[in-house]
Amino acid sequence: MDTVLKVEELGKCYPGFALENVTFSLQRNRIMGLIGKNGAGKSTTLKCILNMVHPEKGSVTMFGKDFFQNEKACKERVGVVFGGVDFYPLKKLSSITAVTKRFYEKWDSIQYERYLKLFSLDENKRFKELSNGMKVKYLLTLALSHHARLLILDEPTSGLDPVSRDELLHIFRKIVSSEDCAILFSTHITSDLDRCADDITYIKDGKVLESGDKNAFFQSFVHLKTPEDQGVLTLEDIMLRTERGDWDETAG
Repeated sequence: MDTVLKVEELGKCYPGFALENVTFSLQRNRIMGLIGKNGAGKSTTLKCILNMVHPEKGSVTMFGKDFFQNEKACKERVGVVFGGVDFYPLKKLSSITAVTKRFYEKWDSIQYERYLKLFSLDENKRFKELSNGMKVKYLLTLALSHHARLLILDEPTSGLDPVSRDELLHIFRKIVSSEDCAILFSTHITSDLDRCADDITYIKDGKVLESGDKNAFFQSFVHLKTPEDQGVLTLEDIMLRTERGDWDETAG
């Protein structure tokens, strides 16, 4: 398998919080879920990967190239969708698209029109008039219209109703198979990843606790099972029991 993204020893310090030696890799045509409780470092990790926040140590390799030395070329092949983004709320989608496409040499108008139709998006609507789910679909449309080979999604399903979330998860699975790309998908809604992720990376207190394909990931937490458990633990079970262990130790 081709490695699309390789993160090694990434670090960033803030007062009261540090991202420490974050290391994982993502292969093409796969979805990696990035999990952790609020404040664990998920968004900081994604921002460091994209150099939105400058990391103090470590390296990021995209498509076989050093990202920080080839940032412009790499970003031509990356699509970013952050949940809760409300940029240019009063602008029509057509106006936002007209500005966005200037940044990409490989902008594909036919692809753009195809996804507008697929997602039932009306270019005459203003961004603020879209539902949260439609906003995510529009941002995905922009990403896929320049043939992104890596999608980085930060809490894209946050605030969506179950039906909209289910639809987006189906879209994500379709994208990785039909568009020949990989998805790095951060969320605290672990049930989403139980259904769509191939790989899981668990960040806890700024450190990677475990990272790997889903089967190996679950196997590494088999020690958390109790005699009362039936079948495999869910990601929610794993997170609750791992974090609760810290609470219990603190309380004790």
